[in-house]
Amino acid sequence: SLLGDSDPIIYSSATFKSTRVINGQSIENVAGGVMDFRVSHRFGTFNSGIHKMFGLDIASMRLGLEYGLNDRVMVGLGRSNVNEEVDAFTKIKIFKQVESGPRKMPISLSYFASMVMRGTAWADPNRDNYFTSRLFYCHQLLLARKFNDQLSIQLTPTFVHRNLVETKADFHDIYAMGYGGRYKLTRRLAVNAEYFHVLGNRLPSGNTNSLSLGVDLETGGHVFQLHITNSASMNEKGFITETTGKWGEGDIQFGFNISRVFTIKEKKSIKEN
Repeated sequence: SLLGDSDPIIYSSATFKSTRVINGQSIENVAGGVMDFRVSHRFGTFNSGIHKMFGLDIASMRLGLEYGLNDRVMVGLGRSNVNEEVDAFTKIKIFKQVESGPRKMPISLSYFASMVMRGTAWADPNRDNYFTSRLFYCHQLLLARKFNDQLSIQLTPTFVHRNLVETKADFHDIYAMGYGGRYKLTRRLAVNAEYFHVLGNRLPSGNTNSLSLGVDLETGGHVFQLHITNSASMNEKGFITETTGKWGEGDIQFGFNISRVFTIKEKKSIKEN
């Protein structure tokens, strides 16, 4: 042990299998020097009818690249065809859950920050339009605990700021609480659930909270996530503040996330004297 006679510190690992629970961020980072190429896809709603093959003829997609600067800090960039949006983010591990050792830490904690730029044409090009009106920001704390080899739970207090809103009655600042969970069924199969509740009745009229259910399938270097959700958007300000689908009315979309990792920078080996 590097600690002499003391017991070594053993940190929890694989609290979640992916950097996403479903739509939202998980406590996990990609490792330092590793690039993660992600494809996120959402079909149309089930209630779109037979002429749209119950949503299979409709597609929303986000392509993303995520990179671990080191084992504690990762950055990401994505492009979505929903509102022609580009997003950039960073996620920083503050501390990790300790399973055993001389000191105890019952949870893992990370900080997440993102910026989204909307690219769609201005609704009224004749008025004074500002670039800053295209920008949206999100800040989150990710608090997670791995209770055992099967069960992991995460809480995600969230703040979203929107520079431009549709009406004077809408709020620029949105506060929400996210709830996420994972239950591992086999070595390569797990079920996930995720819910974001906007606080203080700040959702625009007609919008609703985001609820998603899914499964994770691990196959070698791939993590394949299948899910159903009432959210079309795949960035934080979108699925937290702009979800309009209602589960009770069949506004549910089938979707998937595919993740493929590549080692860009090999870690230096430590040579013994």
